[in-house]
Amino acid sequence: MKWFVDGYNVIRRDADLRGRESESLEAGRTALLAAVAAAARRTGDQFTVVFDGARRDASPPVTGQVQIVFSRPPETADDVLRALVAKAGAGSVVASSDRAVCDAARRAGAVAVSAEDFVAALRGGGEREDDESGDDRAQKRGGNPRRLSRDERDARRVLARLGGRRGAG
Repeated sequence: MKWFVDGYNVIRRDADLRGRESESLEAGRTALLAAVAAAARRTGDQFTVVFDGARRDASPPVTGQVQIVFSRPPETADDVLRALVAKAGAGSVVASSDRAVCDAARRAGAVAVSAEDFVAALRGGGEREDDESGDDRAQKRGGNPRRLSRDERDARRVLARLGGRRGAG
């Protein structure tokens, strides 16, 4: 499975990663990349982590199953993510809480997961703790009201894979 991660979006949606980023941008990136690399080793999946701006540090990018991409101005990380997922299409996953990025991913046939759920799954917890049973979801017309939407089922399935719990969803 191919994962595309909105780097700074994920970092800024998690208190621990945000704390590391407050030390330095490099510390925040390093903390995220360490967690992603561990998930790549555990699952065998390929990860591309996209950040805004040019690389300014001297450390080499993570190799193997984790690729790091920096956008080049005037292009943004969101632009790069939309292009990558359009090319990869179905079977890929985008981790971002940016609505435009997630909408583009779904249009391309990819699964979109929130940054918060992605970090929770990286830590082995599946979906984040504050998720309820879905009672606060907007009701859609037709179908079984107790059944999750296809997008929600797909997101739970890939998050369970990432968190090490296969067969969920």
